[in-house]
Order: sequence, then C-alpha cells, then structure tokens
Amino acid sequence: MTDQLPAAVAITEIRQETPTIRTFVFEPALMFDPGQFVMVWVPGVDEVPMALSSYRSITVQNVGDATGAMFSLKAGECLGIRGPFGNAFSAGERILAIAGGIGAAPLLPLARADRVMTFLLGARTESELLFVDQLDECTDLQIATDDGTLGTKGFVTTLMDELNLGAYDRIAVCGPEVMMRAVLTKVVEKGIEKKTEFSLHRYMKCGVGVCGSCCIDPSGLRVCRDGPVVSGDLLLNSEFGHYMRDASGRKRQI
Repeated sequence: MTDQLPAAVAITEIRQETPTIRTFVFEPALMFDPGQFVMVWVPGVDEVPMALSSYRSITVQNVGDATGAMFSLKAGECLGIRGPFGNAFSAGERILAIAGGIGAAPLLPLARADRVMTFLLGARTESELLFVDQLDECTDLQIATDDGTLGTKGFVTTLMDELNLGAYDRIAVCGPEVMMRAVLTKVVEKGIEKKTEFSLHRYMKCGVGVCGSCCIDPSGLRVCRDGPVVSGDLLLNSEFGHYMRDASGRKRQI
C-alpha cells in the first residue's frame, strides 16, 4: 500500500466487541509491527488514523463522524487504507502492558505475539472491557473497572501499585490520555520513564510527517512520523495529558 493513495479493502466480518466498540475484519491482510497505525478512509466522510488490532482488523469506538459512518457499514462494503505508518513498540522479554478502554486494540497484537508478561486492562464497567477472553489466553491478565463490576474497583493505574515495575524490561501503554498521564506520573516516581512507551493519538491529515497537524508542543515531535509510540521521557514537560489540537489547530483541553 502506498503513502499517498488508499488501497481498497473489503470488510469480511463485523464483530460487536462492546456496546460502543466494533472490530472490522478486512481482506487482504496487512503486514505491520504492533503499535503501528493506518489511515482509514471512509468514502464520502473523512480519513482518520486508527490502530491495527490484527493483520486484518481495526477495532473502532463510535466517537465521531468517521467512526459513526463506519458503524453503518456492512460486510461486503469497502474502506480505504493507507499505511502502515509510524513506529512500533520496542522489543522486550518481560513487557508490562497497560490499557484503558479502546487502548487495548494496539496492545492486543503485542500480547498475541507472546511478548507481554502482564496485562493490566481497565474500563468504566464490565461491559466495556475489550478482548478479555483473547488476552486471558496469552498473558497474565489483571482487570480493573471504575464501578467494580469486574476485577479491582478503581482506575487501571491502581493495579500498578501491586506490581514491582522495575521487574519489567519495557512498559507499553495505550488508553485515554488522562489515564496515560497518570501512568507517566507513576513511572517517573520510579525513575523508569525511559523504558515506558505510550501510544499517542492526535488529529492527523497526511500521516507521513509533512503537514504538521499532529505536532506536540513544545518539541514539535510528529506523532505520525516520530510516533505514535513515544518514550515517556520525551513527554515530560509537554502538552501530553493537558491539551491537544483540533482540525483547525486550536488547543482543546483534555
């Protein structure tokens, strides 16, 4: 697939994962490394960045115009895909993965590649937990829900307090940015921010580092080209966890 033109893929299956999340399975399959993303073109609507949850699937939460339009599609219809783009999670023999909500999508391939020792999974409530059965098969899965309907009651970051974080080679994180900022605070306290990697989401237009719409203040780091996986030490004293920019370039508080 080229950087400039989307290649058509056919939707072969749509799985309802939670009340607000669906997985769109497509053909042909796409080779990628866990953590990379693709630009998904919804014909007549928009093109948006999305994480790959497998070689032939994207897992999507209905949160905007493009994702809402995707939720109206049926098996047999097509999407356009460019990519994969960006970098991937670093290798490690003992990886701790931390996911909140839809953030489990880019971390699932990492776990299925038998690279995750412990997986901390969080969501608001049991019905919104993503990939529980799949993750339970391939890693030590620990769960937290805000309302206590399954696992530990509280935020997923509370599960970190029961672990020896220094025992892991790498820590891979994806989820709501407020949650990721809380993870960053905890790893900074332990002095291990350099071995913690965060999968970022920003508004993107080109996906290849040209337009600058996904740059992070104050360093100018391009999420599409220098990320989306970024080491925690590069996010200190940045906009991370505080604000991001919308399509017009205006700051939007997180």
